[in-house]
Amino acid sequence: MPLYNRVKELRARLNINQQELGNMVGVSRQTISQIERGDYNPSILLALKLAHVFNVSCETVFYLEGEFDDE
Repeated sequence: MPLYNRVKELRARLNINQQELGNMVGVSRQTISQIERGDYNPSILLALKLAHVFNVSCETVFYLEGEFDDE
């Protein structure tokens, strides 16, 4: 089951670019780009850092599609 994310949407709300977000969480612009495309699943630590920057829960940033369909 793929991991989906809202990084691009949340980054746009803050009006910051990939480089700025990368600097804020200690990774490269390329890593942010790969996360946004779904080509890279971040570590738990990086996921938590991103959620902190966006001031939301980790589950708001990262989710599994259909995760709660059975509920």
